Amino acid sequence: MKNSMLAACGVAVLLAVGTAMSAAQEQKAHRHGAHGAHGDELPLPKHGVAVLYPTRGNEVLGIIRLDQKEDHLHVTGTVTNLTPGKHGFHIHEFGDLRSPDGTSAGDHFSLEGQKHGAPHDEGSHAGDLGNIEANKEGNATVDIKVKGLKLHFVVGRTIVVHAGEDDLKSQPSGDSGARVALGVIGIANPKAAEHPKSTTSSGK
Repeated sequence: MKNSMLAACGVAVLLAVGTAMSAAQEQKAHRHGAHGAHGDELPLPKHGVAVLYPTRGNEVLGIIRLDQKEDHLHVTGTVTNLTPGKHGFHIHEFGDLRSPDGTSAGDHFSLEGQKHGAPHDEGSHAGDLGNIEANKEGNATVDIKVKGLKLHFVVGRTIVVHAGEDDLKSQPSGDSGARVALGVIGIANPKAAEHPKSTTSSGK
């Protein structure tokens, strides 16, 4: 009887230890899962940047900053070496720059049921940022406030500048022509300074 009780107690202890180890391993796996160590504790990004480079046959360059505010995403920056006038300016769905003409970046970033339109139109693409306008020297200043858009929705996607003006109504993308420059949106280093040559070089 005494031996049976000791054996039963031993089995109970082993089961308890095994359960505790399994729980500890499960917690460790959760912490080091798909999001990395303590991935569920990482803060959402507040500052993004896209360095624009020309597609084949073009010389357009730029730096675009994206700063998360309480009720909007503030998109600012400069684009150079454009033809004077308006140019379609959008966020496209993929951060894929493999094609020399920029088409691998896909279509405008959009949610289900949305159509192309002006930036503040109800139901327009999430990536519809309208137009930027270059002066006679070919330089454009970007200053756009996008209501409701969150930076973490667009990190890893691409900002695209088009050759022509977005008419803000033609489907599916505003008839703004070829893609002359593009850059993937990344998380910005708050300590990094802008490089002046990034937006003034002719690319030659």
